[in-house]
Amino acid sequence: MVDKIINSGANVVFCQKGIDDIAQHFLAKAGIYAARRIKKSDIDKLARATGARVITNLDELSIKDLGHSGSVEEKKFGEEEMTYITECKNPKSVTILVKGGTDHVVDEVKRAIEDSIGDLAAALKDGKVVAGAGSTELEVSRLLKKFAESVGGKEQLAVDAFANALEVIPRTLSESAGLDIIDKMAELKNAHDKGQKWAGIDVFSGKTRDSWKANVIEPLRVKTQAISAASEVAIMILRIDDVIAGSSRGSPGMPPGGMGGMPGGMEGMDM
Repeated sequence: MVDKIINSGANVVFCQKGIDDIAQHFLAKAGIYAARRIKKSDIDKLARATGARVITNLDELSIKDLGHSGSVEEKKFGEEEMTYITECKNPKSVTILVKGGTDHVVDEVKRAIEDSIGDLAAALKDGKVVAGAGSTELEVSRLLKKFAESVGGKEQLAVDAFANALEVIPRTLSESAGLDIIDKMAELKNAHDKGQKWAGIDVFSGKTRDSWKANVIEPLRVKTQAISAASEVAIMILRIDDVIAGSSRGSPGMPPGGMGGMPGGMEGMDM
């Protein structure tokens, strides 16, 4: 079995199951790095990263099944030993090692990385992005307020309320950056009125800047999903309020003596 691996030209072996000690000895003697008890998910990722093919029968092993990487080495990280496979030609799978002083810090970093990768994937899939830093929400709010003027009636109030709700994003950014919300919102609205549709908040300098030129961008899908989800929740709440208001008008009064003998409505209860 070891001779078949040697004859194929392989110098690294990853096995999902165990490797006999004798086989391990001969592999080491031939200068072949061997790792056993690898999870199936990791085996599949290794195959994608190196371009190798997962085989189940050594009799079928050939040079065409081998993957390639520039370096395979074992490093000790803390109290754990890890195998690093680096310098792959065209990896379809990679590993990001997240480090931190506490589990909470690691979880936060991991969450931020997963969010950023998800945003990048959405942007690449749709091929559409918009500027961030609150510029998109403020521009949509400005256009909605213009549209509200052409609607009239009670509908105009609803459109205005929707437009004002969108301003919560730049307001929150200003507040989080420790800026004067009123002054910053006035400055942003003035910039958008002048046609600077990508004007947003620079949370580091506290100034207004062109978010597009500053490369502060977000996937279009994230924006549309956020607005759509918020709208659906608001509609749901309004519908529930209508049902409660309608049912409360015709509801019978509380029967006499329902809470009698219990001043304050809490006496006699086991807490």
